[in-house]
Amino acid sequence: MSRVFLSIGGNLGDRFENFNLTLANISEHIGIIKKQSSIYETKAWGKENQPDYLNMVLEVETIFLPEKLLKMTQQIEINLGRVRYEKWDARTIDIDILFYDNEIVNLDYLKIPHPLINIRKFVLLPMLEIAADFIHPVLNQSIKNMYLSCTDDLAVNKLNFKNSI
Repeated sequence: MSRVFLSIGGNLGDRFENFNLTLANISEHIGIIKKQSSIYETKAWGKENQPDYLNMVLEVETIFLPEKLLKMTQQIEINLGRVRYEKWDARTIDIDILFYDNEIVNLDYLKIPHPLINIRKFVLLPMLEIAADFIHPVLNQSIKNMYLSCTDDLAVNKLNFKNSI
């Protein structure tokens, strides 16, 4: 079994229901969800004139190799109504592979660790909640240290209710 961290985000439709369906699909098709962060709300990053996003991070145990995992996460996105028009466009759901054990994957269509982790507070804060001491295999820094040195000034707000997803 491999330990992977997935980032879940979305800003279209019933965002909470989309998260519920995403987690159910991950549990059914990808592996065991070992930990999940709280849900955080942020303004859009990269392309700002769109609805606010919900974000969270999951730790999942899976038997699937990175390329198969990518195909499976993309199929879940499609099943939940994701349509890709432009980079950073609004979406019902987005599933990013942040880390896959301590592996480094550098393919045209798949980069692990995800190349923008260290500059995105909306990823670092939920990751900090569930794996603060995890060491980035390329940057050789803990999530906590990356968060403390992150210059992203986008507000990341933890929602004030118990995550029932």
